[in-house]
Amino acid sequence: MVRRGREAEARSAERGGQATSAPPQGGRLRPLSDGEAQEILRAARSILQKVGMADAPEALIEAACAQGGRLRADGRLCFSSTMIDAALARAPQEVTLPGFNPAQDLTIGGGRVHLGTGGAAVQVLDETGTQFRDSNLADLYHLMRIVQASPNIHYGLRPVVARDLSSAFDLDINTAFACLKACDKPIGISFSAPDHVAPIVALFDTALGAQGAFRERPFCLAVVVHVVPPLRFAEEGCQVLKASIEAGMIPQICSAGQAGATSPVTLAGALAQGLAETLAGLLLVDAMAPGHPCIYALMPFVSDLRTGAMSGGGGETAIASAAAAQLLALLGLPSTVSAGMTDAKIADMQAGYEKGYTVALSAQAGADMINLSVGMLGSIMVASPEVLALDNDLCGAILRSVRGIEVSPEALDIDMIEAVVTGEGHYLGQPQTLARMKSDYVYPRLADRQSVDDWVEAGSPSAWERAQARVRDILAAPPPDHLTAAAEARIRQHYPIHLPPDP
Repeated sequence: MVRRGREAEARSAERGGQATSAPPQGGRLRPLSDGEAQEILRAARSILQKVGMADAPEALIEAACAQGGRLRADGRLCFSSTMIDAALARAPQEVTLPGFNPAQDLTIGGGRVHLGTGGAAVQVLDETGTQFRDSNLADLYHLMRIVQASPNIHYGLRPVVARDLSSAFDLDINTAFACLKACDKPIGISFSAPDHVAPIVALFDTALGAQGAFRERPFCLAVVVHVVPPLRFAEEGCQVLKASIEAGMIPQICSAGQAGATSPVTLAGALAQGLAETLAGLLLVDAMAPGHPCIYALMPFVSDLRTGAMSGGGGETAIASAAAAQLLALLGLPSTVSAGMTDAKIADMQAGYEKGYTVALSAQAGADMINLSVGMLGSIMVASPEVLALDNDLCGAILRSVRGIEVSPEALDIDMIEAVVTGEGHYLGQPQTLARMKSDYVYPRLADRQSVDDWVEAGSPSAWERAQARVRDILAAPPPDHLTAAAEARIRQHYPIHLPPDP
């Protein structure tokens, strides 16, 4: 498998592909004081011990009761502190998340910040930037190709639902295939039913060239919603979780309560309940397979309480997601939060500022993975290839800000300053300037930095027009070829693949 990955990497280099940005170390932002974080953690544990979870699987009930937990008369399962502590001790603090290409492998945990897609948008904003239509399988493939070509986007979880597929099985199979074919970075999908896991893993084995190969290189996350807030296990989600673990997949389990609707209206209360639901997922994973690698998504969504609608772009969402990253880091759990979920419907100023501060705060707080951070509009109901291309620039700037400022003798070279101020009077030709102009600075691909006169002379192109051109260039370029023609032919022979060979 390593040999195949190196060959794919070499082919990518021949096509002029860019390496994915190195994930910087976050965690400088701490929205909660140490005392406040501990108080929320205690509240989450108290919720699990006193209020408990409804609709727990029988195996978890047996495990919990054997370790000091109890089943309340109303059927809610309460957990013991001993069981919580033991599961936390066994949970890996870092998870290796492979790409199809080993050069794209990620290490999730410890506050290294990775940005990616996610969600289940049902509409796409067309290239005019004004019209919406139902999303389809080709849209999914094209969006994932843009992920592949974007160096500041580290992974690609399915961003849209292929609404042109009516069968749940066809939807899951084709979603997996489209993501795989388009992108050699780590990918992620969800499952409509637990019995869809095994055939999709078999498809991945075929892509890798050997039975059991995916278990060795699980390049696709199983995105599992294991709870229905407030504090209720999702029966089918728990079954999917079990099937994915048995198949060797790495799950990303999600709690996504909506403050004021399915979680408490206070941000502290929403975080405490969401953290309790996340820990309930940890206990479930630990009961199924102690120590199995897992990534924990704590996503405290927010309602606009004037209407009850989900709102992803507010300052409340930004600070709550950053706090979620802080809480998961405190527990030593590989973390995912959500950001970039602008409520704007088009790529306007609102979209820019809501994406900017929500993603920046989560990144500065040290979220290991930030889902939904790119390509989304309309409170995550709409996706856009052009917005995805623009967001790659946004992510580059945010990742650079997370890296911070180097303070070292080399960076503070007083002798050089003396030579410049008594000599030419500028630093443009200094060896340090030439050496650091790429390592210390990030240059946007689409943002315009021309003078006003030069911009006007160039035809006054808007950001949207530059993004249109970038998307056209990506989709006109030769497609990724990490999936060999022979492997693709075998997949098409054995599975109901609806994506054309050259979509």
